[in-house]
Amino acid sequence: MTAAPRRLLVAVNPAASFGRNRSVGPAVVERLVRAGYDVSMLREANFELLRRETEAAFAKGTDGLVVVGGDGMASLGVNLVAQTRVPLGIVAAGTGNDLARGLGLPYDDPAAATDALVAALERPTRAIDAGVIRHGELRTWFAGVVSTGFDAVVNERANRMTRPRGPSRYTLALVGELATFRPRTYAITIDGVRREQKAMLVSVANNSSLGGGMRIVPHADLADGLLDVFIVHPLSRAGLLAVFPKVFRGEHVDHPAVEFVRGSRITIAADDIVAYADGERIGPLPIDVEVVPGALSVFA
Repeated sequence: MTAAPRRLLVAVNPAASFGRNRSVGPAVVERLVRAGYDVSMLREANFELLRRETEAAFAKGTDGLVVVGGDGMASLGVNLVAQTRVPLGIVAAGTGNDLARGLGLPYDDPAAATDALVAALERPTRAIDAGVIRHGELRTWFAGVVSTGFDAVVNERANRMTRPRGPSRYTLALVGELATFRPRTYAITIDGVRREQKAMLVSVANNSSLGGGMRIVPHADLADGLLDVFIVHPLSRAGLLAVFPKVFRGEHVDHPAVEFVRGSRITIAADDIVAYADGERIGPLPIDVEVVPGALSVFA
C-alpha cells in the first residue's frame, strides 16, 4: 500500500562525496515517486546555486524537504526548515554525515538511507533542538557542532584540500596544523557566567560528533534543550596529538585537559579564529550561540 501523495522537495548535491554518489539523488526521487509522493528534484551545477534554487522552491510551499548529500546539505536544510514546522529528511551521501549519525540514520549506505527515509515518512516526525548563531547582523542555524578552536583551523585547512576523498582528509589536515598551532585566549560567557582562559579548542555541540564520526561530546543529546561546551585546555603538540585519537572513539572525556560545560546561551570571543558550524564557514569570532528547543522537525 503506497503512502498518500504529499509534496516533497528533494535537493541533491551532485558533488557530495567528491561526486562518487551522483546516482543517489535520482534513485531517491524514483523511489519516492514509486511510493506515491509528488516530488520536485533540485540539482544544480554548484552548491551556491543549489542553495538559492532550493530557497526559492521552498518559499513556494512544500510538505517536506529532503536533502541528499553530506553535512553541507544537512546545513542547507536546517537553515531552511528551522522553526517552520516543515520536516527535514536526510539521505546521507557525503563524507562526514554526522547529523545522520546523530539521528541514528544510515550514514555509509545511501540505499539503506533511502529505505530509512521512506519508512520514516510513514511515521510521526521527530522534534530535535537546533542552535542559532548570531554573528554581526547575520543569523545561522546549526544542528551539529560549532567549532571555534583547533578543530575550526583544521576544518579550514581540510576544506582547501582535494585529497584524500573521505574522512581521512580531516585527519591529515589535523596533523598538518599541529606543527604551528598555539593555544588562544578566549572570553567565554555561558548563561551569563564569564570566563577568560587559554584553550586549544572550544566547541559548542548539539550533536555528538563532527568530522566524520569524531565523537567530541559522546553524551550530547539532540533533544535535551541544552548545548554542550567542549573545552580542551592548553596542551603540548605531543599531548594534543595523543588526545585526538581518543576523540574518534569518545574516550577522551576523563582526560585532565578536557572540560564539558552545559548551557543554553554561549558567547565566544577570541582573536584570529574563524568559526565553523556543521562544517560550514561562519566567520571570525565573536559569535553568540543559543539553543532553540524543538526547532527542527525531522523524518527519522
